Amino acid sequence: MPIIVVLAVGLDSTLLRTQNSAWTSAGFIVKAAGSVREAIECFRDGDFDLVLLGPSIPPEARHEFTFLIRALGSHVPVALIARSADDCDPFADATLRKQPWDVMLAGLGELVAKRQEGWR
Repeated sequence: MPIIVVLAVGLDSTLLRTQNSAWTSAGFIVKAAGSVREAIECFRDGDFDLVLLGPSIPPEARHEFTFLIRALGSHVPVALIARSADDCDPFADATLRKQPWDVMLAGLGELVAKRQEGWR
């Protein structure tokens, strides 16, 4: 699996640390942002392959942040980590629900690969 640089955004610092530890253990390079404002700054200054929006981000903030990413001309995939089965975001490229860890990782790898193939 190629190295994937992730911007993980969440308002719940404990959950963000736990998830970041899991993503890092899976081989991702993770930059954590504890607020949408911090995420915007990180995104503008960084080069990310994927943006993960945690379940603690309110829907309005998700929409605004995703809109900003697209307004900047970026095609970086945005994935929502769903709080429940009903939680979804029409602006996100993918919604991650509770599923086996290896299935979720494979899905993220495919999402990034598809996006990168589209650039060629």
